Amino acid sequence: MTIEGIALVAHHERDSARLLALEASQWCASRGVALWMDADDAVATDLHQLASNRPIAEADLVLSLGGDGTMLRSVRLLDGAAVPLLGVNLGALGYLTEVEYDDMADALQRFAAGAERGHWALDQRMMLDVNVNGRHVGRALNEAVIEKGLTGHTVRLLARIDGEPFTYYAADGLIVATPTGSTAYSLSARGPIVSPRHRAVLLTPVSPHMLFDRSLVLDPSEVIEIEVSGHRSAQVSLDGQPFGTLHDGDVVRCTPAAETANFVRFGAYKYHQILKAKFGLTDR
Repeated sequence: MTIEGIALVAHHERDSARLLALEASQWCASRGVALWMDADDAVATDLHQLASNRPIAEADLVLSLGGDGTMLRSVRLLDGAAVPLLGVNLGALGYLTEVEYDDMADALQRFAAGAERGHWALDQRMMLDVNVNGRHVGRALNEAVIEKGLTGHTVRLLARIDGEPFTYYAADGLIVATPTGSTAYSLSARGPIVSPRHRAVLLTPVSPHMLFDRSLVLDPSEVIEIEVSGHRSAQVSLDGQPFGTLHDGDVVRCTPAAETANFVRFGAYKYHQILKAKFGLTDR
């Protein structure tokens, strides 16, 4: 496989990310491969020499140096483009990254060897399309969150499924999550863990002030709409990034995106083993 260009996304505050970026730069230079970073990213990591206005969607590979947060930022920068994404873990045990610090060069070499020869495969993850009052505001790999805007108060939210009212929630918020996001915010709100191989949409209340406090696991064909009801405002965020304030009557609509996030895997993805290690589970 011929690689012509690699886009780099790096953690802003880890020295190890900058060192690996320089190593990746040397690897690319020795093979005639272009390497670039988003200009703002390059400034934040003091890698000005890699700054470019070239979209990362033009790359053959996006190399993410950090942890799951950096992977989420990489997905956001790709904005739905079907570019393979390779994550190098520089933090704690990551759910989304594929290789560790010392394995980056080998991973790049294996990627260059080609998927057609069985050296790697794509792990395609479902994302959510999120619309507010009919306007598309973005995609989420983990979750869309509609939550209270004022500390010490709940917010009243009407959940509709396929256009039919389900119930009003008096809660701190509602999480609409993908299977990938089931181990993120939804999990901390006591939502279920769902295999990322599954296609589903989760609706999880945050600190509900009502008897019904269960998560719903819905088929991806079932459209979720959440309407703010009452005088208290709410905030909407996608994968932890705020997208604005909602007021009475505003509606957030969540549906599976046509696009997927495409992670490079060099073997069978051992999701359950990562989960086991994350929670310190033992065999007996």
